[in-house]
Amino acid sequence: MKLLLKWLLCASALLCVAYIYSGVEVRSFTSALIAAAVIGLFNTIVRPVLVVLTLPVTLVTLGLFLFVINALMFWAASSVLGSGFQVHGFVAALIGSLIYSVLCMLIEAAIGSLLLQK
Repeated sequence: MKLLLKWLLCASALLCVAYIYSGVEVRSFTSALIAAAVIGLFNTIVRPVLVVLTLPVTLVTLGLFLFVINALMFWAASSVLGSGFQVHGFVAALIGSLIYSVLCMLIEAAIGSLLLQK
């Protein structure tokens, strides 16, 4: 139940990103649901491999390179999905992924506090 709720709210967060920032376009809520699922899959499967492979660069940049990895996952999801979810360039992916990450962090904290109350 928690996973389904988080998925729906993160899709809503993706719509908020598209509303706030013009470099990211989402055509419908269905596209946002699919994009949120793909971003989640990329962050679960591909991101850990990239983090390990780029560990020296991440250490040299004091962890700032992780922002680049997040942007690449966001941009890759856009490339895979095509017209329903579009990101216009790497800078747009960087800004969009930052906004999306903050919103999803807030969602995770809210879900955690709501479920602890019961």
